Amino acid sequence: MRRVIYTPKAPKPVGPYSQGIIAGNYLFVSGQIPIDPETGEVIKGDFKTQVRRVLENIKAIVEASGASMKDVVKVTVYLKDMNKFQEFNEIYKEYFKEEPPARSVIEVSNLPKNVDLEIDAVVYVK
Repeated sequence: MRRVIYTPKAPKPVGPYSQGIIAGNYLFVSGQIPIDPETGEVIKGDFKTQVRRVLENIKAIVEASGASMKDVVKVTVYLKDMNKFQEFNEIYKEYFKEEPPARSVIEVSNLPKNVDLEIDAVVYVK
């Protein structure tokens, strides 16, 4: 079973990819950057605001699949500046309060639209 997930509550893909794909019992959420789904533009604001926007985009895709953030099993985070790791964690833990998913955090030299972070996720769907 393979099914495309799409929601207007998350940004439209800016390239040839889907917001998410369900394959079997897993949802693979494409990397999300701090784009406002209503305007299609990268949001302005401090780093924490950007983190929150990315996680809200992921949450919208996860919920469109019928799952919840408690079903996220793996997250990969790409940061342009590892010095922002603690700031990132302050917001991240609001979305994963109990039994957080496995996670990798990688510092990268650049990201699409020159943003400060990108996050993708794998979700177990029942």
